[in-house]
Amino acid sequence: TSVNKLLYAVSYSLCVYTQVETVLPPPQSLEGGIYPGTHVFLPFTAGWLTSPPFGYNYPAMQPGYQQSPTPRAGSSPSHGGYNAPGYQPYSQPFPSLSQLSTALGGLSGVSEQEVEGLRPVNLLQERNLLPLKRGTPAEPNLSSNLRKMNCSPDTFRCTLSSIPQTQALLNKARLPLGLLLHPFRDLTQLPVITSNTIVRCRSCRTYINPFVSFLDQHRWKCNLCYRVNDVPDEFMYNPVTRSYGEPHKRPEVQNSTVEFIASSDYMLRPPQPAAYLFVLDVSHNAVESGYLNVLCQSLLENLEKLPGDSRTRIGFLTFDSTIHFYNLQEGLSQPQMLVVSDIDDVFIPTPDSLLVNLKESHEMVKDLLNALPAMFTHTRETHSALGPALQAAYKLMSATGGRVSVFQTQLPSLGAGLLQSREDPNLRSSTKGVQHLGPATDFYKKLALDCSGQQIGVDLFLLSSQYSDLASLACVSKYSAGSIFYYPGFHHVHSPAQNLKLQQDLHRYLTRKIGFEAVMRIRCTKGLSIHTFHGNFFVRSTDLLSLANVNPDSGFAVQMSIDESLADTSLACFQAALLYTSSKGKRRIRVHTLCLPVVSQLSDVFAGADVEAITCLLANMAIDRSISSSLLDARDALVNAVVDSLEAYRANGSNLQLSGLTAPAALRLFPLYVLALLKQKALRTGTSTRLDDRVFAMCEFKSQPLKQIMRLIHPDLYRVDNLTEQGALHLNERMIPQPPLLQLSAEKLSRDGAFLMDCGSVMYLWVGKCCDEMFVRDVLGCPDYASIPPDMVALETTASERTRAFVSWLDSPPSFCHSVLLSVRDEPSAKSSFFQHLIEDRSESAFSYYEFLLHIQQQMSK
Repeated sequence: TSVNKLLYAVSYSLCVYTQVETVLPPPQSLEGGIYPGTHVFLPFTAGWLTSPPFGYNYPAMQPGYQQSPTPRAGSSPSHGGYNAPGYQPYSQPFPSLSQLSTALGGLSGVSEQEVEGLRPVNLLQERNLLPLKRGTPAEPNLSSNLRKMNCSPDTFRCTLSSIPQTQALLNKARLPLGLLLHPFRDLTQLPVITSNTIVRCRSCRTYINPFVSFLDQHRWKCNLCYRVNDVPDEFMYNPVTRSYGEPHKRPEVQNSTVEFIASSDYMLRPPQPAAYLFVLDVSHNAVESGYLNVLCQSLLENLEKLPGDSRTRIGFLTFDSTIHFYNLQEGLSQPQMLVVSDIDDVFIPTPDSLLVNLKESHEMVKDLLNALPAMFTHTRETHSALGPALQAAYKLMSATGGRVSVFQTQLPSLGAGLLQSREDPNLRSSTKGVQHLGPATDFYKKLALDCSGQQIGVDLFLLSSQYSDLASLACVSKYSAGSIFYYPGFHHVHSPAQNLKLQQDLHRYLTRKIGFEAVMRIRCTKGLSIHTFHGNFFVRSTDLLSLANVNPDSGFAVQMSIDESLADTSLACFQAALLYTSSKGKRRIRVHTLCLPVVSQLSDVFAGADVEAITCLLANMAIDRSISSSLLDARDALVNAVVDSLEAYRANGSNLQLSGLTAPAALRLFPLYVLALLKQKALRTGTSTRLDDRVFAMCEFKSQPLKQIMRLIHPDLYRVDNLTEQGALHLNERMIPQPPLLQLSAEKLSRDGAFLMDCGSVMYLWVGKCCDEMFVRDVLGCPDYASIPPDMVALETTASERTRAFVSWLDSPPSFCHSVLLSVRDEPSAKSSFFQHLIEDRSESAFSYYEFLLHIQQQMSK
């Protein structure tokens, strides 16, 4: 059947279609194209094919392999590090590259990077597989001209940097095909084009880009559908060179990422003003946590920095068992609170004065922010009517659209959307599967879809010490293109690290750029098709994503298929177009175009595999499978993805006698990354992982850009007590040390050193008991080891400049999950949070890396 053609080999996603009726605006209005009618089919991932179970029985050790003991909670690394496991070298020599290339059908190109990508690596023999530093993927095998103009991998990545000619060839490689996008990321240099004519293909509506071909000065050929189009007269003038007759030198044709100032043709209505509504939990639980002080102070500090212009609007709504509105109209002597106690039929008491012009009511807003933290100090109200508060927010914002920021500290207990506790702590470590990963009610999803229809994005800040059913609450952000922030156990005094993180996150959140009433469409070369999307959005049609709000910290992923042979073309192209309203009220279109070579040989496919992109796409697919089927099924499918790819590599090099467990160099980190993924909170079993913690980790994988996901999956570990200038970067007159990456194993730690682990949202500084006193005193600013604070580190000494430069470099560019630096002393009470990230070591009910390799080898021999 046609659906079966969309199957990836063995472990990849089934594409099931569900008919959904949506009401669309006039089709020609959406991003300027001609799109499907109102009855559309929306794909969703139903799951992967079944695979052998990945259980808890450790495989027998190979002869000669000495298993190093797992460090106990109270143990410390020895002075010289843990003893390395006994990796036994194989005596049989590996084949030469030419032999391997011949066996796999020959390399069609001779790029050194591709040759290196195909180099066979015996995973059981070679331990030091990590690069010296995490870098960008190998560049695709394109001409230097095309390579220079191609889209940045930080914006657009494909799991395969060489696209197979046919689905049959893709199936043979048994690797997933998909894209990872970071479309609205912060850019320092962005060509902005103001033109009366935005040149697009008349057939497929692709924007003109560096990879089109000019047949002559008056005709260009689309690189996606191959239609020949006329060059408009206006396009003959180049605003950069101020000359005529050179359309191929226009900025649109010289840059793969551009932004157009859109005309009225791209507007359904006049551009909306920037509008911000803050919906705040003020129940007893919320007041006790102290978050209101942090939020109000952050808002006061950043009020002038909120993105917007003279039309910017702002409003506040608080709730416990009732809903409180605030009249902030200019001319009042002080803010006026209006209480609505009927939460079953919520209404807006004074529609015109609750969302006010920030410039006109600036002093009134400041008065409210100064007063809010003390207004509910003595409350004894324990209930939370979150659902009705969200209904009120929807009614208040519907006229304009905008951003709703919700702060919640407990399980909603009153009115629409009330929830019951579904977590049973006794079942957390059950091997039978994790329950309640999906929502308990469709209330929050339906509300989110209503919000999306009115261009309202909802961001959720959950600050809770108890179970709050994030699986249900997250839907309000997931389907309205919002963001989710989570601070378990937040208390402004008792959890200083969380307090600092909230402050840093709020600064980023309140000041980062924002796009309103956005849509994004992804187009690809004829013969390729997109069938599954991952991220926070609403799918408006088969290839159009509705993003009520878009922010620079959100990432997206898509799965793809090859429907028709690409034999007639040597290049495949992908284009993402994001149409949005800026905070200044300008309609803009940001366009990214990626070009990759099309190949006919399996060796080229393997050589061009992007292991980080593959891992991130599989993580998204695994999260979907966990919810639609079970966590164990998702874990099995991840293991099978490794088995499949290595079997395909071995089987198609059949006239080579490869010993051990062999992978092409391009995929040498694939088993390590999958093991790391299996040990993440989102997918691990046999642990005491709280349900909300697990769900939040799943949300992060589904909505973060690739770089952030990879830091979550496989943190970076560096030794920092002996930083030198060797190989350092020199940026803005600063020297940035570049220590080598270390394997995530306790054997790499030593008691005389200090080690920095970058996990994305948090950095740990592990300090050994015998660490040099000069480092402790001069860099950490502590008189001795015993006085190192247990919760956080502020590197402010003069001697710490080199270390601070490295830390700030790792944390740039800033993202909403700004890293908090925590110190970890070599003591049992402080080490658990750090040691759980040492994924190469054996952990609770989980393999060490070497044991996992043996398990993969065992699966391949069945």
